[in-house]
Amino acid sequence: MTTTAGTRVHHKPDEADRELLNALQAGLAFVREPFAEIGGRIGMDEEEVLRRLRRLKDAEIVRQLSAIFDTRALGYESSLVAARYPEDKLFEAADIVGGHPGVSHNYRRTHAFNLWYTLACEPDSRLGLEDTMNRLHEASGAESTRLLPTLKLYKINVQLDMTGTRPTDAKEDAPRPAPVRGDGVLPTDADKRMIEILQRDLPVESRPFDTWAEEAGVAPQELLDACQVFVDRTYMRRFAAVLNHRKAGFGANGMAVWKVPEEQLEDIGPRMAAFKAVSHCYKRPTYPDWPYSIFTMVHARSKEACEEAIEAIAEDIGITAPDRRAVLYSTYEFKKIRLMYYTPDYREWEDRALAGDTLPRWKR
Repeated sequence: MTTTAGTRVHHKPDEADRELLNALQAGLAFVREPFAEIGGRIGMDEEEVLRRLRRLKDAEIVRQLSAIFDTRALGYESSLVAARYPEDKLFEAADIVGGHPGVSHNYRRTHAFNLWYTLACEPDSRLGLEDTMNRLHEASGAESTRLLPTLKLYKINVQLDMTGTRPTDAKEDAPRPAPVRGDGVLPTDADKRMIEILQRDLPVESRPFDTWAEEAGVAPQELLDACQVFVDRTYMRRFAAVLNHRKAGFGANGMAVWKVPEEQLEDIGPRMAAFKAVSHCYKRPTYPDWPYSIFTMVHARSKEACEEAIEAIAEDIGITAPDRRAVLYSTYEFKKIRLMYYTPDYREWEDRALAGDTLPRWKR
């Protein structure tokens, strides 16, 4: 809760807060009064939802309430990138890497590849993904950099269990279909204007979409209908709360990576994705110095809880040998933002790169 400008007071969510946070992560309905609707689901009136949400945002437990778009469905190229640096050069390198507007997540992890970041390039990028990565590699002084794009997406569904009632080894009641990433038709200029608004942080007020619709110069229902169209076309996965994991009590962030033979991937990938503790599950390329083909992300309240969940997965799929898996923990967050689409920042970064100018840095 804010007491003075720039001062934050610790707030420990109570049971009602935790139930609200779970509902907000699941997603808002596309209705004129979304907070009244979500309150109706959990037995809370609109005024209390708004009061609690403001408090959770002031405490920085809720980072943002916005549309969660699929980067590739919007025509952007994107990839996870692993890079290796001498430890004494890591922070400076991370600031150079983080200066790219398409780097939304940038972490130090417990591995020889000690910097891990996500990189996205806009649809009309003059450099493209690989050349952009190579320029970041050179500018930051990396010893080695590996592009690890998604070859197959088995799951992406970041929803932290705030109530703590879910067992470590809990699975989905039924297998989720593999996520679809766009229908091959890119957004129109009119779509982009809607997306530019929907990617912002939703006002915490009774009719927040009305405020946005007025700014866009459209009727509220037109904006809400666009939201549903974007979901139907898989541009948008959902409109939901994004939490600050650590402030929400999830201090451990384990990226479990697995050596899975090619012929077993289509069996094992979906089985891993079925675990509720897994928020992301991907097939990625391998290299001589990186032999792991499947990545699973697990967020938990402690390293021990992470290990329990990963051990349950290992037992289920029969990959228990230590040399067939590894867990990389995040030990420093250099940058974590919501990726912003259709901004001039991408072109400005490329202008500097193509001109041979010094690249911008991320200001931590």
